[in-house]
Amino acid sequence: MASGDDDDPIIEEIDVYLAKSLADKLYLFQYPVRPSTMTYDDVDHLTAKIKPKQQRVELEMAINTMSPNYCRSKGEQIALNVDGTAFDETNTYSAKMMDKQTFSSIQATTNTSRYAAAVFRKGELHVTPLTGILQMRPSFSYLDKADNKTREREAANEGGDSSQDEAEEEAKAITVRFARPESEQARQRRIQSYEFLQRKQAEEPWVHLHYHGVKDGRSEHERQYLFCQSVDASENSELVKTPKEYLAMLMPPLAEEKVVKPVGPSNVLSMAQLRTLPLGEQVKTLMKNVKVMPFANLMGLLASGTDSTSVLRCIQQVALLVQGNWVVKSDVLYPKNTFSPHSGVPAEVLCRGRDFVMWRFTLERSVMRKEIASIIKLPPEDVKEFLEHVATPRINRGWEFMLPTDVDFIKKHPDVAHRQHMLWLGIQSKLEKVFNFVKEDFMPKNSPQSEPVHVSGEQRLKMAQERAQENQSSLQKDLDARRAGSSIHIKQEPLSDKEYEPMDTSSPPCSSSIPNGSVNGYPSATSPGFDHTNGNTPSLELQDFVIKTFRKHFVLTLNELKRLFNLHLASMPAGRKVFHSISDHMLQDAMLLCNCKQIMVPFPAQSTAAPDEQKVFGLWETGEDFDKHRRLLYDVFTKNYRIRRNIIQTRLAQEFGDASKADIDRLLKECCISHAGMWYLKGTIQS
Repeated sequence: MASGDDDDPIIEEIDVYLAKSLADKLYLFQYPVRPSTMTYDDVDHLTAKIKPKQQRVELEMAINTMSPNYCRSKGEQIALNVDGTAFDETNTYSAKMMDKQTFSSIQATTNTSRYAAAVFRKGELHVTPLTGILQMRPSFSYLDKADNKTREREAANEGGDSSQDEAEEEAKAITVRFARPESEQARQRRIQSYEFLQRKQAEEPWVHLHYHGVKDGRSEHERQYLFCQSVDASENSELVKTPKEYLAMLMPPLAEEKVVKPVGPSNVLSMAQLRTLPLGEQVKTLMKNVKVMPFANLMGLLASGTDSTSVLRCIQQVALLVQGNWVVKSDVLYPKNTFSPHSGVPAEVLCRGRDFVMWRFTLERSVMRKEIASIIKLPPEDVKEFLEHVATPRINRGWEFMLPTDVDFIKKHPDVAHRQHMLWLGIQSKLEKVFNFVKEDFMPKNSPQSEPVHVSGEQRLKMAQERAQENQSSLQKDLDARRAGSSIHIKQEPLSDKEYEPMDTSSPPCSSSIPNGSVNGYPSATSPGFDHTNGNTPSLELQDFVIKTFRKHFVLTLNELKRLFNLHLASMPAGRKVFHSISDHMLQDAMLLCNCKQIMVPFPAQSTAAPDEQKVFGLWETGEDFDKHRRLLYDVFTKNYRIRRNIIQTRLAQEFGDASKADIDRLLKECCISHAGMWYLKGTIQS
């Protein structure tokens, strides 16, 4: 230390004094829009006013209208827009010209405890703490006044035209409403709202001040208060400290900062707050807010590393399994001794009605609202709320379950699925006693109850290709006969004792768990007309329809193709029956034979699209050189269900060099549709 002191000797000692005369009224003004060399000291200050509590200051300064830089015509125009043509004492610009400007302050910092103004005189440094640091910026409130004047004139013109013809208004009945008592949380939100704060700030009155220039005698007098009035060390105790106290002031001990949590709505919980709760409460809170969720999505919302077995144990306490997805229990949504917010129905009655709705969805994909209401006999508002929790309305199909069946979860956790099935049997027996029905009342007639068999898309494609190879010779003969103009069609088909089931375009009948006897839209092994080996080959007429349709549209979902096919059937002459019975998979086989392929679009997990709407097919081969552009576009859509135009343009440039704008426009027009700046394949946008 001694050597350090020798290297850094003390040159001069300066006494520091703390001046308090202006401690509560000293402000530092900053003018950030002008350089320090261009001060406002010589500018006439017309008025000054302050709101002390808000530390808000406004200064009016004169503008030199005789300056060569001043545009007189602009100044007159601004004054005319603000004040109009009439002369009034309240006019902003009495000289009919913009001859002044207003500066309004904003706080540069809210904590000024570390800032002070200091003056140095005769070897002494006098320091005065600052009350506030304000930045003065030009105010453009006169533009708001001009806009208000314009609106008032327009309103006066509109009102003046019709006021002469107005007749006495007829007496009208009015509805008197009384506001409910305000809760403490609502009061806190209201107090913290922007509107409330603005109103409170406007309530503080302005205090008008007299401005004195830098060289004014009063300013000189006030500047003397920047010096400490008493230089006695005993009275300046703030600066007379022991070394230990002074060190504590320079480096105060660390204190835990109290974080004030913002007051939010009672039903809003952030993910950070959620993860501080026990696992059971986390699962309950999520299910109570989401209502229905696949298990995979639930695991994604919980913290990484959470044990799935523990989550399964927790979710079975607050939710029930419906079509492989978890739906929150009714008694969690409607606790005991509560009532419906719509109709005042007790929670026990609401739980029974909602359990019936969920039980119906364990039997089938879609239900009819009128049928539900006729059985549970609850007000329409409550029935609609039950359905909105778990289903989506479909045109001419009632309410369809919101999520696709999660077959993967059922296969991965058969013990949980079996336990939930037994639980639903117990709920069913209670509901049968309450609502006086039997399960068979809701089962479709002549519909065999069989377990669904999952057939993947790859297996279906492989089977279709095998059937096409087996029947290639018969197809070639039919095609040759058609080209020769023969009216007789010789069609050699393998014999089968089964017929294909007709294509179903109405509401699907129920099966044990999957509608229409299918899984993921494919008929099961026990469905009528499903033959893995001897399937019927699509007729030439059907293939011709598919080719023409895809030549026109290029991209179609299975659901849209079925709709167009029904329209085609309806447009045919009466009595002419070319298509006897067409099944869904026969229609898919026809697409595969007509150089169309399925595009595996990755729909989002929460997509409301029906299974047929998620099967997207594109025309793969037309013989044109442009086919490679379409195939590249299809490949892009296998990565994401929506993309931007620049992504397509980049991929085309990478594969085929610079693609012209005309080619990109043609590609998007043929295969895509735009919504909100994104491009989707046709038929994949969900309303």
